[in-house]
Amino acid sequence: MVYRDFINWWSTRRSGAFIARVFSARVDPLLYRLTGGRLTSAGPQVIPQLVLTTVGRKSGKRRRVQLGCLKKNGSYYVVASNFGRENHPGWSYNLTDCPEASIQVGDRGVQVLATRLSDADRDALWPELEDVVPQFATYRKQTIRSIRVFRMDPRADRGNGVR
Repeated sequence: MVYRDFINWWSTRRSGAFIARVFSARVDPLLYRLTGGRLTSAGPQVIPQLVLTTVGRKSGKRRRVQLGCLKKNGSYYVVASNFGRENHPGWSYNLTDCPEASIQVGDRGVQVLATRLSDADRDALWPELEDVVPQFATYRKQTIRSIRVFRMDPRADRGNGVR
């Protein structure tokens, strides 16, 4: 628990958030895929995570990002916190434009359909999100924007492979 607490604390500091944005954001999705979700650039996972693959709304290219998540009632919830910065992360615009995406959870790929939660639904879910990813409390205090939360529902009409 000490390791987890340290990583959670450090990732909310300016230097930790910078390293996460610049280094970990590029390395972790690949490392996660190669290890079946067992490792990140900081070592073993300390929060539940997934790799989200979207289609870039401008480029049309596949974009991957590793995110903390909450699994609840068969759905996965991801938070567009962007480390508490003033802008929404690019992947949230991609999901808004094209809600069909894929996720990798551990070594399992799933096709999903994303839905952005209403502010009321987000606020009702927020305590659970903070329980699994404590950094969200700090990020929410650092920004005045309304942080987006998306629900990822597995698509019954698609196979389980990540495309």
